Amino acid sequence: MTTYRDPVPDLFDPPENQKADDAPLAERLRPCEFAKFFGQDDITGPDRPLRRAIEADRLSSVIFWGPPGTGKTTLAHLIARHTASQFVPFSAVSSGIPELRTIIKAAEQRRALNGRRTILFVDEIHRFNKGQQDAFLPHVERGTVILVGATTENPSFEVISPLLSRSLVVVLKPLSEDALGLVLDRALMDAERGLGTWKVEFEPEARQRLISFGNGDARALLTALEFVVMQTQAGPDGVRRIDRPMLEAALGKQALRYDASGEEHYNIISAYIKSLRDSDPNGALYWLARMLEAGEDPKFIARRMVIFASEDIGNADPLSLVVAMSVAQAVQFVGLPEAQINLAHGTTYLASRPKDNASYVGLLEAREDAKTHGNLGVPIHLRNAVTALMKGLGYGQGYRYVHDDPQARIEQAHLPEPLKGRQYYRPKPQR
Repeated sequence: MTTYRDPVPDLFDPPENQKADDAPLAERLRPCEFAKFFGQDDITGPDRPLRRAIEADRLSSVIFWGPPGTGKTTLAHLIARHTASQFVPFSAVSSGIPELRTIIKAAEQRRALNGRRTILFVDEIHRFNKGQQDAFLPHVERGTVILVGATTENPSFEVISPLLSRSLVVVLKPLSEDALGLVLDRALMDAERGLGTWKVEFEPEARQRLISFGNGDARALLTALEFVVMQTQAGPDGVRRIDRPMLEAALGKQALRYDASGEEHYNIISAYIKSLRDSDPNGALYWLARMLEAGEDPKFIARRMVIFASEDIGNADPLSLVVAMSVAQAVQFVGLPEAQINLAHGTTYLASRPKDNASYVGLLEAREDAKTHGNLGVPIHLRNAVTALMKGLGYGQGYRYVHDDPQARIEQAHLPEPLKGRQYYRPKPQR
């Protein structure tokens, strides 16, 4: 009789006290208990459903979605330590469909022999294309595996709908400054896995600057902390004292999280446009600064300003379109860094002008009528009689020339008969 042997280990990393001393600080400090998992209390607090499901080993398929360094992989580690199910890692970067077939076969054998469940952790699930994601679906449906996915991209766009509908989506937020402070303090105090034996002291301003540098990302914070401490010379008393100038010199310029083709790109431009629309120049300038600092193409910003000038300001101030076009030309002519001044000029102007979207709304309503009613004929008095035949058919007959008859402007019909009386353009009264 052949004895079944599991082809994969129970856990995908060694116990916390066995982590390599030369591993990065962020890896050494990865929490192995919920009490040390900071910043996501909304989903991992003692009374939260996800934590109860993990601790009771009743987890169903779930997708963790959040920015880098917010705890997606750490949550997977916690699941591995708090469940009796077999936990199998699977990376979209280094694994493929052949490896998945091996894992599924082992999961089927495990389930048949002892009823033990298999939790399949798929890191960076968004890197699998739609066809590859289809390979998971039948096994999730049959319960062969419980899928735990992790992604930095919006699963609405990056995960196929059938898989998404069978999974709970858990959103992890960027860590607050308070949470990053707790992570930092733990790293400085932990003598076994952190920097507790290094005798590090931060001046308050430098500590706050380092937390800000983390930008909601615990991994980035710990990586920066380790680098700064290693670059700082100890004083005669053995203490490494770090002030803000030393910190700035070691870290250089902070890289803001911004993906020019991803969701954060659209989130920030949306915040910028809504600040303009709400006539808030302060908010608009902040989001403009965020885009410029992150390296956004200034021509993209200028194009959105041109659209905004007509869509949201319109005839409340027709000069806004002229200003926006001038900014767009200035951006092309001047280039960065000076063109940021032109962008700021246009931003504050557009934010400060009265708003009226009547032209845009009217166009949308007219287009809807055009689609609904099809090819309604042009009223015959509005047609040009360019041939004798057309003149004989009555083209142009009854047309009133407004320069000779000013009343024609309001009395003469300009819409097809089925749309008579339609009013598309309804400008707002200006205060």
